[in-house]
Amino acid sequence: MTEDNVSLGGNIELSGFKDIDSGSMVIIKKIVGNYAKRFSQRIPNFERIRVIMKPVHEREHSEKYEIHAHLTVGGNPFIAEDTDRNLFFVLDNVLRRVEESASKA
Repeated sequence: MTEDNVSLGGNIELSGFKDIDSGSMVIIKKIVGNYAKRFSQRIPNFERIRVIMKPVHEREHSEKYEIHAHLTVGGNPFIAEDTDRNLFFVLDNVLRRVEESASKA
């Protein structure tokens, strides 16, 4: 695992967040951790969640964040991605979408 990958517990992995300030990282870990808890309670055979961030159009005070969420349930991948200027909004959005996809399967 590279220094750009952060593992939270056994089933959560964050990648691409190395340039995010520590205050924002606390919020990101909280959001992802809460979703992982929901996944484990609501989705049978939940295995892991991997969240990848790719900065897009890097300009000071007008960054866009591209977030990819990979949810693995019973060996099956569920993937969502989105791009937005608000990191927390786009993170919540992709995690909600993979949850909805996995719940319907």
